[in-house]
Amino acid sequence: MKSKISLGFVLISILVVWSCAPEESPEEEEKPNVLFIIADDYGYHDLSSRGSDYYETPNLDRLAGESMIFTNGYTAARVCSPARASIMSGKSPARHGITDWIGARTGEDWREQGRHSKLLPPDYVDHLPHEYEVLPEAMKAEGYQTFFAGKWHLGGEGSYPEDHGFDMNQGGFEAGGPYTGGYFSPFNNPKMEDHPGEEGMSLPEKLALETSRFIEQHRDTSFFAFLSFYAVHAPIQTTRANWKKYRDKADSLGIAEEGFEMGYFLPIRQVQDNPVYAGLVEHMDDAVGSVLETLRTEGLDDNTIVIFTSDHGGVAAGDDYATSNRPLRGGKGYQYEGGLRVPYFIRVPWLNHEGTENPTPVTGTDFYPTILELTGSELRPEEHRDGVSLVPLLNGETMPERSLVWHYPHYGNQGGRPSSVIRRGRWKLIRYHADSSEVLYDLENNLEEHVDRSGEHPEVAARLSSRLTEYLSQTGARFPRKDPQYDPAEEAAYLEKIEQELLPELEEQRLEFLSPDYNPGNNWWGSEVD
Repeated sequence: MKSKISLGFVLISILVVWSCAPEESPEEEEKPNVLFIIADDYGYHDLSSRGSDYYETPNLDRLAGESMIFTNGYTAARVCSPARASIMSGKSPARHGITDWIGARTGEDWREQGRHSKLLPPDYVDHLPHEYEVLPEAMKAEGYQTFFAGKWHLGGEGSYPEDHGFDMNQGGFEAGGPYTGGYFSPFNNPKMEDHPGEEGMSLPEKLALETSRFIEQHRDTSFFAFLSFYAVHAPIQTTRANWKKYRDKADSLGIAEEGFEMGYFLPIRQVQDNPVYAGLVEHMDDAVGSVLETLRTEGLDDNTIVIFTSDHGGVAAGDDYATSNRPLRGGKGYQYEGGLRVPYFIRVPWLNHEGTENPTPVTGTDFYPTILELTGSELRPEEHRDGVSLVPLLNGETMPERSLVWHYPHYGNQGGRPSSVIRRGRWKLIRYHADSSEVLYDLENNLEEHVDRSGEHPEVAARLSSRLTEYLSQTGARFPRKDPQYDPAEEAAYLEKIEQELLPELEEQRLEFLSPDYNPGNNWWGSEVD
């Protein structure tokens, strides 16, 4: 009897001790991996799942179908460097000071562009500030192995990816496009080795290959991989087979008589029928599929958060005039939705969103705190000052309404105008710095942004204008100044020349790309290897 009592006491004691034992600490738990994929110059409607009947993107469509899709997802800036700096820092361009693409002319040097503009753009910060603890540094501090592949464009020597928290860097340096070797190997990239047997390989495929190698080598650790495609930035290139596929598709859909309309400064593409661009989009989509397949074959897809976005809208004007963002107005470099609204997908495997669409306006600065919270990492509110965690939305909850602000005191290469923008709810106000004029758009009822509602809703315009002024003041935003040498007659003559000469040239080039006899030479940009 006594032995039974003793045995029972021991068992009860063991159960009590076991039940009172502390839970496994977050440091001991397996943290989820993060794969962040960003495309360059890729428009909101450049996916078949988002409305394009011309581009084919089965892998991105599949990813969207496994993600929460933020239909009002925005970039933090309408051009590349400031948008990327905001993703890394969680701060808006007005705050971090990188307000234009790094390398753009400012001040009196802007006159060398020959645009005869009314304003001289202000100086900007020319590298990602080292005093910030940027996203990869935060992830590294949380125990992650960090990897970068592709386009960087956030500074030169001393400010490369490896100087800002990335353990490995494949292909990231100061260049904003694939200028050293184009889209087919050899790439001659100073931060990425060309290997024997890769001749003719596409750049998206190469970056996917390097990313997959990193994943395979670090499958037993928690990793943060940032795959930053150069695609689909100019100069756009593709293979003969992809060009023919999309040339024939454009023909079957019906080739429009005209493809461009004159904008404020430059012609703007109105149709999606560029077979070279479509072929490059397919190269990138294939590369996305390759990396996602690596996650599956390594058994990591159930523990890997995948994010996909673009640094800003598609290029409808300037550069290679590659795509149309309609029904959104404008594109890269523009203050309109075509320049600011981007694909914005977040796949969290254990939440099973299956393509759920969320209309809440979100932006590029939100990625930093969202990733931290999703991975159980410590938030850093003094760093990601202009971003909020989207975890409540991912969990099916709502969030308080807030204002989103964009500040671009430059002209850029695409035909946009120096301006600042604020959106709150359905309302969007744009302030033009050339004359301080303001327009108000109702995005719920006029997504195309053609009808100014400021006269009908002066109280809304005044409220947004006041909030915009306050934010720009708080962040120490820089502004352009008037050029004392400005001559309106010279600007008018320049714009007339653009309409009379450049517009017809673009229409001619468009039809050349669609001609059955089109051949760019150089063995199709080096994609055909003997």
